Amino acid sequence: MNKPIVWVTRTVDEPAVRKISEVAEVEIWPAENPPPPEVILEKVQRVDGLLTMLTDALTAAIIDNAPRLKVISQMAVGFDNIDIEAATRRGIPVGHTPGVLTETTADFAWALLMAAARRVAEADREVHQGIWRPWGPDVLTGVDVHGATLGIIGFGRIGKAVARRAIGFSMKVLYNDPKRDEAAEQELGVEYRDLDRLLQESDFISLHTYYTPEYHHLINRFCFEQMKDGAIFINTARGGLVDHQALQWALESKKLAAAALDVFEPEPIPRDHPLLQLPNLIITPHIASASARTRQKMALIAADNLIAGLRGEKLAYCANPQVYHV
Repeated sequence: MNKPIVWVTRTVDEPAVRKISEVAEVEIWPAENPPPPEVILEKVQRVDGLLTMLTDALTAAIIDNAPRLKVISQMAVGFDNIDIEAATRRGIPVGHTPGVLTETTADFAWALLMAAARRVAEADREVHQGIWRPWGPDVLTGVDVHGATLGIIGFGRIGKAVARRAIGFSMKVLYNDPKRDEAAEQELGVEYRDLDRLLQESDFISLHTYYTPEYHHLINRFCFEQMKDGAIFINTARGGLVDHQALQWALESKKLAAAALDVFEPEPIPRDHPLLQLPNLIITPHIASASARTRQKMALIAADNLIAGLRGEKLAYCANPQVYHV
């Protein structure tokens, strides 16, 4: 009996590949850049399973062009790059990897917050450019983190993990989420605010909500205008949540002291984008979950989801569990 065929859209950790190879023939896209849409369209016509990355756009047209496809397994917690409705209509479960990257992503969000507050990247750039300003009262002065107010937008696993880190810095923590979490308020000492009040009261604002079409540009010019003068904005969620033209205004006008982004719209950020010229912006290439241990765990969970789907079993982590009731 022939093994099913699986296509992996990027090189992943070897133990995960070995695990999949025990049950399927594995083809791997070898390049660092994502496969182009036309390559994905061609590949899906003859595979039984896909292991994808969040940079792979799986549109309805692509999914409907995959007659043998039994499972899509995404190596990410998010899945807004996949047409879930089309996959569900076809009876294809979509796997993802929630939970495993929570602490690693929270660590990185905190790293960005600290770096933006204390102008670490700006100072580093100056030294590498041969600039070492004499010590002075106003040289590269930043803002204190301890004792400040942190506003967290999106209070799921990662938002709560960021809040726990803030406790050690004696911060007042506010949160906004579609669902109020009174148990977390008791446990962590955080306070719920509607979005407008959170923006108005916070010294630091960290974004951790999922991206959905209705949340496109959730943070816009009006939101930035409501923020405190000199606030600092962090985004490790999704680029589409933020109107970057409005962010540019907020940084250039010094409404914000600084911002730090790990995500952008589009990715990669265009090389001539005016935001790249601003000294008070830190931007990294979507690496919040990029610790070796976390990426290894993500690959193994993605492999397990993939194998379950090939066998017709329920996925442990399924983004469209309704597929089992269609």
